[in-house]
Amino acid sequence: MGKYAFGVDVGGTTVKMGLFDKEGSVLDKWEIPTVKDNEGAAVLPDVAESVLAKMSEKGIEKEDVEGVGIGVPGAVNSEGVMVGGAVNIGWGVFNVEKVLNGYLDLPVKAANDANVAAFGEMWQGGGKGYSNMVAVTLGTGVGGGIIIDGKILTGATGAGATGAGAGAGATGAGAGAGATGAGGSWVLPGVTQLLWFKNSSTLIRKVWAGIRRISIALFVRSRS
Repeated sequence: MGKYAFGVDVGGTTVKMGLFDKEGSVLDKWEIPTVKDNEGAAVLPDVAESVLAKMSEKGIEKEDVEGVGIGVPGAVNSEGVMVGGAVNIGWGVFNVEKVLNGYLDLPVKAANDANVAAFGEMWQGGGKGYSNMVAVTLGTGVGGGIIIDGKILTGATGAGATGAGAGAGATGAGAGAGATGAGGSWVLPGVTQLLWFKNSSTLIRKVWAGIRRISIALFVRSRS
């Protein structure tokens, strides 16, 4: 097993990236701009370039890397295919895992960003020690993930419990073609963040307040 893993969280404005050890500890984190020109054609090449540059900086060889996990704002099936695209980036239907693997020559696992946020919280975050939980993600869109018996509830297309987007051009978890990702242990929780909107618009604060009110019913977590 490799010593390291990379986690990638593709957003509508920036791509957040992290280097982790196999226990999930954050060794480094950084971000790059999300270049959405030409239907987001540069996003995955930019991700690959940044990962390879970090490996060179840290003196990490490919055989030391267990893999790269990538969360994207769209539904991803079990084969790594974005089944509905990602409207906030301009992506259509394609195999994220295959394309990024082609640039990196490293194992790649892709899934829905809201799903993996929930998984990360269960593994090393607020849900640590629990095997059943619901997580709500807030960005420009509102999404969520459900964990049952320690496994992500992905649904038929990989979107799982993801919520609806916040409108045209949304950049949050629900922004992808009516659905909204990276799965497996390669996508590590340091890449995901809980965002608090203390200085956001009144609408966002009302949405957050509403989610807090229903969270008593929704965010039920039972000990494994």
